[in-house]
Amino acid sequence: MFAVENGLQGDPRLKAISDAIRVVPHFPKTGIMFQDITTLLLDPVAFKHVVDIFVDRYKHMNISLVAGVEARGFIFGPPIALAIGAKFVPLRKPGKLPGRVLSEEYELEYGSDRLEMSVEAVKSDERALIIDDLVATGGTLSASINLLERAGAEVVECACVVGLPKFKGQCKLKGKPLYVLVEPREFDDITLYN
Repeated sequence: MFAVENGLQGDPRLKAISDAIRVVPHFPKTGIMFQDITTLLLDPVAFKHVVDIFVDRYKHMNISLVAGVEARGFIFGPPIALAIGAKFVPLRKPGKLPGRVLSEEYELEYGSDRLEMSVEAVKSDERALIIDDLVATGGTLSASINLLERAGAEVVECACVVGLPKFKGQCKLKGKPLYVLVEPREFDDITLYN
């Protein structure tokens, strides 16, 4: 569900978040309208709005771990985890973690990839939130859900800053709810230079 459908309709923080995201056309390939959160991170007010909205949503859900998807989930996940009193678990690309890992392969539009997590990171029956910057097809989030559930966690929800319009409404990934702050912006001449 999008934040505007969950009591935040007209909330000026959502406009500030959306306005802070730069759109880069034809990156990384022709036809893609890349939603660049770098400019959001450069705006401390908009960045704080992202964290505050997620914290408000999750602070009373008894979340014990926040799992961040590499790499941009590493940016939003730790401040949210700290604010709600949860631990942060990084979901990494292959070969980045020492020791024993659980691994989950998933399909992309242009191939496949894999996420890994330390076997010691999750205890059975922990309540988990998965966070990433953007959901496009849901493949990465679905792999994240599989990974955490294989370790014994209960995935409560997935959360993203940006979600494609096809995820509008009561979308679920592998039966889990998805919470999205804003829809992608379209390109305009201003976005490249903000």
